[in-house]
Amino acid sequence: MRALITGGAGFIGSHLAEALVGAGHVVTVLDDLSTGRAENLATLAGREDFTFVQGNVTHAAALEPLVASSDIVFHLAAAVGVQLVVRSPLRVIETNVMGTHTVLQVAARHGVKVLLASSSEVYGKSDRVPYREDDDRLLGPTTRSRWAYAESKALDEFLALAYHQEMGLPAVIVRLFNTVGPRQTGRYGMVVPRLVGQALRGEPLTVYGDGQQSRCFCHVRDVVRAIRLLAEAPAAIGQVFNVGSREEVTIAALAGRIRALTGSRSEIVYVPYDQAYGPGYEDTRRRVPDTSKVQATVGWQPALGLDDIIRDVMASMSPM
Repeated sequence: MRALITGGAGFIGSHLAEALVGAGHVVTVLDDLSTGRAENLATLAGREDFTFVQGNVTHAAALEPLVASSDIVFHLAAAVGVQLVVRSPLRVIETNVMGTHTVLQVAARHGVKVLLASSSEVYGKSDRVPYREDDDRLLGPTTRSRWAYAESKALDEFLALAYHQEMGLPAVIVRLFNTVGPRQTGRYGMVVPRLVGQALRGEPLTVYGDGQQSRCFCHVRDVVRAIRLLAEAPAAIGQVFNVGSREEVTIAALAGRIRALTGSRSEIVYVPYDQAYGPGYEDTRRRVPDTSKVQATVGWQPALGLDDIIRDVMASMSPM
């Protein structure tokens, strides 16, 4: 299989690239390195079955030959991270919506399958937990830039489903719930690497709000396995799938587990949302996926738990 991964120098994309090459596929990565890093692909450099192209998904002329020579596009390129969303909403909207539209437009011209990476953010602040793929969504007002990312990813999904319905584009949508693992950086507000880094450096562990907001963290290796299974399943075409763990933990409890596993004596400090992200920030209290659909379709469920994730992130950050 000839695979194109947009955003392939990023955290998830680089793990997917390694897995696909390891399985004998030919992989091309397109990334503008705005948030991705070339070193994430160091293990693949120089291989005949791997090519890296620096470029932006909004540039159709650069994208066209790459898509035309591929059997499938894994579209992972996106502006991500709470801090980036709050501070640069224009960049988030333009990158996510315009980039996705360009990818779908070019893929439709060549009849190339697209697997679109979406996000659990599309559910907004709905309190109907666990979230099902066909549940109603509840978003905050447009005056809160915090919701720009959620809306941009929802529009990405609408675009992919419209291309499938009207132009017959084989498209699969995957809603990812808090993917974590080695190579993820805390630079854009990702909570696990941020807290692990603080613990290893002996700094205070900063928990935003009251710490009682809860999330379900899924190991990147499990997520990559789900993406590959869904990409190969004919029954997945034209469908939306939640992919994530069902192991729910509050952020306060997460900080405590990280402190215990690292052996850190760091104190846990609670930081008001307004101080962390600016006035008027809204958060989602609970985010738990219903993963029965992906399990029924391709037999997937996570194999690794939260402690495995924390240990792997620790190992990737610890000096050799």
